[in-house]
Amino acid sequence: PAGIPGGKPHQLAFPTATITGCTFSQELAEQLGDALGSEAEERKVDVWLAPPMNIHRNPLAGRNYEYYSEDPLLTGYCAAAITRGVQKHGVGVTIKHFAGNNQEDLRTNSNDIVSQRALREIYLRGFEIAVRTAQPYSVMTSYNDINGMPSANNYDLTTAILRDEWGFKGFAMTDWGGGISQPALSICAGNDMIQPGGPDVV
Repeated sequence: PAGIPGGKPHQLAFPTATITGCTFSQELAEQLGDALGSEAEERKVDVWLAPPMNIHRNPLAGRNYEYYSEDPLLTGYCAAAITRGVQKHGVGVTIKHFAGNNQEDLRTNSNDIVSQRALREIYLRGFEIAVRTAQPYSVMTSYNDINGMPSANNYDLTTAILRDEWGFKGFAMTDWGGGISQPALSICAGNDMIQPGGPDVV
Protein backbone atom coordinates (compact mmCIF):
# COMPACT_ATOMS: atom_id res chain seq x y z
CA PRO A 1 0.00 0.00 0.00
CA ALA A 2 1.00 3.60 -0.54
CA GLY A 3 3.09 5.25 2.14
CA ILE A 4 2.28 8.44 4.03
CA PRO A 5 4.65 11.25 5.03
CA GLY A 6 7.23 9.96 7.47
CA GLY A 7 7.58 6.61 5.74
CA LYS A 8 4.88 4.81 7.75
CA PRO A 9 2.61 2.40 5.84
CA HIS A 10 -0.91 3.49 5.04
CA GLN A 11 -3.49 1.67 7.16
CA LEU A 12 -7.26 1.74 6.94
CA ALA A 13 -9.50 1.49 9.97
CA PHE A 14 -12.85 -0.19 9.35
CA PRO A 15 -15.91 0.03 11.61
CA THR A 16 -16.79 -2.91 13.83
CA ALA A 17 -19.64 -5.21 12.86
CA THR A 18 -21.85 -3.71 15.55
CA ILE A 19 -21.39 -0.23 14.08
CA THR A 20 -22.15 -1.64 10.63
CA GLY A 21 -25.34 -3.19 11.98
CA CYS A 22 -26.36 0.17 13.47
CA THR A 23 -26.59 1.64 9.96
CA PHE A 24 -29.41 -0.76 8.95
CA SER A 25 -28.01 -0.36 5.43
CA GLN A 26 -27.23 -3.25 3.12
CA GLU A 27 -25.81 -0.77 0.63
CA LEU A 28 -23.25 0.57 3.11
CA ALA A 29 -22.43 -2.94 4.30
CA GLU A 30 -21.74 -4.04 0.73
CA GLN A 31 -19.55 -0.97 0.15
CA LEU A 32 -17.63 -1.91 3.29
CA GLY A 33 -17.27 -5.46 2.01
CA ASP A 34 -16.03 -4.11 -1.31
CA ALA A 35 -13.32 -2.09 0.48
CA LEU A 36 -12.36 -5.07 2.66
CA GLY A 37 -12.22 -7.32 -0.39
CA SER A 38 -10.02 -4.85 -2.22
CA GLU A 39 -7.60 -4.71 0.72
CA ALA A 40 -7.56 -8.52 0.97
CA GLU A 41 -6.98 -8.92 -2.76
CA GLU A 42 -4.10 -6.44 -2.67
CA ARG A 43 -2.48 -8.45 0.13
CA LYS A 44 -3.08 -11.72 -1.72
CA VAL A 45 -5.48 -13.09 0.89
CA ASP A 46 -7.49 -16.05 -0.44
CA VAL A 47 -9.96 -16.58 2.41
CA TRP A 48 -11.04 -14.08 5.07
CA LEU A 49 -11.98 -15.77 8.36
CA ALA A 50 -14.99 -13.51 8.81
CA PRO A 51 -17.67 -12.28 9.11
CA PRO A 52 -18.67 -13.65 12.50
CA MET A 53 -22.43 -13.49 12.84
CA ASN A 54 -23.55 -14.83 16.17
CA ILE A 55 -26.27 -13.14 18.21
CA HIS A 56 -25.77 -10.47 20.89
CA ARG A 57 -27.42 -12.62 23.53
CA ASN A 58 -25.66 -10.97 26.48
CA PRO A 59 -24.48 -7.33 26.35
CA LEU A 60 -21.34 -8.30 28.28
CA ALA A 61 -20.17 -10.96 25.80
CA GLY A 62 -16.51 -10.35 24.99
CA ARG A 63 -16.78 -10.63 21.20
CA ASN A 64 -20.01 -8.73 20.60
CA TYR A 65 -18.09 -6.11 18.63
CA GLU A 66 -17.51 -8.78 15.95
CA TYR A 67 -21.23 -9.50 15.62
CA TYR A 68 -23.87 -7.34 13.96
CA SER A 69 -26.88 -7.40 16.22
CA GLU A 70 -29.19 -9.14 18.63
CA ASP A 71 -31.58 -9.43 15.67
CA PRO A 72 -31.11 -12.41 13.34
CA LEU A 73 -32.59 -10.68 10.27
CA LEU A 74 -30.30 -7.67 10.58
CA THR A 75 -27.36 -10.02 11.20
CA GLY A 76 -28.14 -12.11 8.13
CA TYR A 77 -28.62 -9.23 5.72
CA CYS A 78 -25.49 -7.40 6.95
CA ALA A 79 -23.37 -10.53 6.60
CA ALA A 80 -24.82 -11.27 3.16
CA ALA A 81 -24.01 -7.74 1.96
CA ILE A 82 -20.47 -7.92 3.36
CA THR A 83 -20.05 -11.31 1.66
CA ARG A 84 -21.14 -10.00 -1.72
CA GLY A 85 -18.79 -7.04 -1.43
CA VAL A 86 -15.74 -9.08 -0.41
CA GLN A 87 -16.28 -11.94 -2.86
CA LYS A 88 -16.43 -9.57 -5.85
CA HIS A 89 -12.65 -9.53 -5.51
CA GLY A 90 -12.14 -13.29 -5.69
CA VAL A 91 -11.61 -13.44 -1.92
CA GLY A 92 -13.72 -15.98 -0.06
CA VAL A 93 -15.43 -15.21 3.24
CA THR A 94 -15.98 -17.56 6.17
CA ILE A 95 -19.21 -17.00 8.04
CA LYS A 96 -18.95 -18.22 11.63
CA HIS A 97 -19.38 -19.62 14.25
CA PHE A 98 -22.01 -22.11 13.13
CA ALA A 99 -23.92 -22.19 15.41
CA GLY A 100 -24.92 -20.90 18.83
CA ASN A 101 -21.56 -19.39 19.81
CA ASN A 102 -23.10 -16.59 21.83
CA GLN A 103 -20.73 -16.36 24.80
CA GLU A 104 -16.98 -16.08 25.18
CA ASP A 105 -16.46 -17.62 28.63
CA LEU A 106 -16.24 -21.42 28.41
CA ARG A 107 -17.20 -21.33 24.73
CA THR A 108 -15.12 -24.43 24.05
CA ASN A 109 -17.21 -26.61 26.35
CA SER A 110 -20.56 -24.86 26.79
CA ASN A 111 -23.79 -26.66 26.00
CA ASP A 112 -26.61 -24.55 24.53
CA ILE A 113 -29.98 -26.00 25.50
CA VAL A 114 -32.32 -24.58 22.88
CA SER A 115 -35.66 -25.53 21.35
CA GLN A 116 -35.89 -26.24 17.64
CA ARG A 117 -38.06 -23.15 17.18
CA ALA A 118 -35.56 -20.84 18.91
CA LEU A 119 -32.69 -22.47 17.05
CA ARG A 120 -34.37 -21.86 13.70
CA GLU A 121 -35.80 -18.40 14.39
CA ILE A 122 -32.86 -16.88 16.30
CA TYR A 123 -29.56 -18.78 16.08
CA LEU A 124 -29.73 -20.16 12.52
CA ARG A 125 -31.82 -17.53 10.72
CA GLY A 126 -28.96 -15.11 10.02
CA PHE A 127 -26.79 -17.91 8.65
CA GLU A 128 -29.65 -19.06 6.43
CA ILE A 129 -30.06 -15.56 4.96
CA ALA A 130 -26.33 -15.21 4.27
CA VAL A 131 -26.09 -18.66 2.66
CA ARG A 132 -29.21 -18.40 0.52
CA THR A 133 -28.61 -14.86 -0.72
CA ALA A 134 -24.81 -14.58 -0.94
CA GLN A 135 -23.27 -18.10 -1.04
CA PRO A 136 -20.22 -17.52 1.19
CA TYR A 137 -17.11 -19.43 0.23
CA SER A 138 -16.89 -21.23 3.57
CA VAL A 139 -18.51 -21.77 6.95
CA MET A 140 -16.73 -22.36 10.25
CA THR A 141 -18.44 -24.60 12.79
CA SER A 142 -18.37 -23.63 16.46
CA TYR A 143 -16.84 -25.14 19.60
CA ASN A 144 -19.99 -25.33 21.70
CA ASP A 145 -22.47 -28.15 22.00
CA ILE A 146 -26.09 -27.70 21.02
CA ASN A 147 -28.42 -29.86 23.09
CA GLY A 148 -25.51 -32.11 24.05
CA MET A 149 -24.05 -32.53 20.54
CA PRO A 150 -20.81 -30.74 19.54
CA SER A 151 -21.64 -28.36 16.70
CA ALA A 152 -18.64 -29.60 14.73
CA ASN A 153 -20.01 -33.16 14.91
CA ASN A 154 -23.62 -32.30 14.15
CA TYR A 155 -24.69 -33.87 10.85
CA ASP A 156 -28.14 -32.26 11.06
CA LEU A 157 -26.57 -28.79 11.16
CA THR A 158 -23.70 -29.07 8.71
CA THR A 159 -25.16 -31.44 6.15
CA ALA A 160 -28.95 -31.73 6.47
CA ILE A 161 -29.63 -28.03 7.10
CA LEU A 162 -26.63 -26.12 5.74
CA ARG A 163 -26.01 -28.12 2.57
CA ASP A 164 -29.18 -30.03 1.74
CA GLU A 165 -31.83 -27.55 2.88
CA TRP A 166 -30.12 -24.19 2.29
CA GLY A 167 -28.04 -25.21 -0.74
CA PHE A 168 -24.62 -24.28 0.61
CA LYS A 169 -22.01 -25.03 -2.06
CA GLY A 170 -18.79 -24.04 -0.27
CA PHE A 171 -16.61 -25.86 2.23
CA ALA A 172 -17.03 -26.20 5.97
CA MET A 173 -14.21 -26.14 8.49
CA THR A 174 -13.93 -26.53 12.23
CA ASP A 175 -12.66 -23.76 14.45
CA TRP A 176 -9.01 -24.10 15.50
CA GLY A 177 -8.72 -27.29 17.52
CA GLY A 178 -12.48 -27.73 17.37
CA GLY A 179 -12.56 -31.16 15.71
CA ILE A 180 -9.36 -32.79 16.92
CA SER A 181 -10.93 -34.83 19.73
CA GLN A 182 -13.30 -36.70 17.38
CA PRO A 183 -12.05 -36.02 13.84
CA ALA A 184 -13.98 -38.85 12.17
CA LEU A 185 -17.27 -37.57 13.56
CA SER A 186 -16.46 -34.01 12.46
CA ILE A 187 -15.74 -35.12 8.90
CA CYS A 188 -18.80 -37.39 8.77
CA ALA A 189 -20.93 -34.48 9.98
CA GLY A 190 -19.92 -32.46 6.92
CA ASN A 191 -16.70 -30.60 7.78
CA ASP A 192 -14.25 -30.62 4.87
CA MET A 193 -11.32 -29.43 6.96
CA ILE A 194 -10.30 -29.89 10.60
CA GLN A 195 -8.19 -26.98 11.76
CA PRO A 196 -5.18 -27.86 13.91
CA GLY A 197 -4.50 -26.88 17.51
CA GLY A 198 -5.39 -27.68 21.04
CA PRO A 199 -6.20 -25.97 24.33
CA ASP A 200 -3.25 -23.55 24.02
CA VAL A 201 -4.55 -22.07 20.76
CA VAL A 202 -8.17 -21.48 21.71
